[in-house]
Amino acid sequence: MDENQNFKSGYVSIIGAPNVGKSTLLNTFLGQKLAIVTPKPQTTRNQIRGILTTDNHQIIFVDTPGLMNPKYRLQSEMVKTAYGALGDGDVVLFVVDAKRPHSEIEDQILKRLRRSQSTTILVLNKVDLIAKPNLLPIFEEYNEKFEFAQMIPISALTADGVPVLLEQIEGYLPLGPLYFPEDQLSDLPERFFISETVREKIMLMTQREIPYSSAVIIEEFEKRQTNKSGEITYIRAIVYAERQTQKQIIIGKGGKLIKRVGELARADIEKFLDARVYLELYVTVKTDWRKDVRKLRELGGFMDM
Repeated sequence: MDENQNFKSGYVSIIGAPNVGKSTLLNTFLGQKLAIVTPKPQTTRNQIRGILTTDNHQIIFVDTPGLMNPKYRLQSEMVKTAYGALGDGDVVLFVVDAKRPHSEIEDQILKRLRRSQSTTILVLNKVDLIAKPNLLPIFEEYNEKFEFAQMIPISALTADGVPVLLEQIEGYLPLGPLYFPEDQLSDLPERFFISETVREKIMLMTQREIPYSSAVIIEEFEKRQTNKSGEITYIRAIVYAERQTQKQIIIGKGGKLIKRVGELARADIEKFLDARVYLELYVTVKTDWRKDVRKLRELGGFMDM
């Protein structure tokens, strides 16, 4: 990339309550799927950083776990991770769901934002699902609670309003260098996205507590040569549950559910890696891992990212 004296770069934190569309927005910004998305709240557990580079700017978006009142140690660490992104952002996108009434959790977020020095933009998401005359009262309500730099209606799912939001973000970025190579999409390792893809399929295909009590670790990830079809990427992943009964549900009758998880995950992983993949999944039990600090570290570095 040619040297550009007017080049801008910076970090943009995406925060909000669970299930308001933060990860969908990140994927829409990048034009491809980086963060996993499910209809279930608390899908995102770690900060997920996505990099958008153009001739004029480089934006490092930081997607965060949905903010909530935590009930166990994993949720406490997720909340700490999300609030940790506030201090790092040159710009903060406070994403709210246009269909949902203002909540106590959002009041807590606004309280934290008042202590932050970052430029904050209110992003009113899912506006495709409500009548336009209803937008103004929502904006007025948030305007009374906080002095936002901008308030922008969007639909992350359809990308309506997202180009306008990007223009506004660029306007608030400082002049700065190219932090990452222009073709780099994230600074997180491929193993992270592969484990997240497997976890997404488990979340989509299971109910009740199982989506939240499962974790995925990649134990082997290597390229292998085969006699018949050339190179293939071999991946061995361990799926952890908290109870023996949960393990049995994840495996499914005759192994059908875990087999289907593997098929769906492999298709997405092959797209992500642009390579042929052989995916092996094993399910085991690590009792009460969500409540134990040491086990949280073992199962994905929830306290280290």
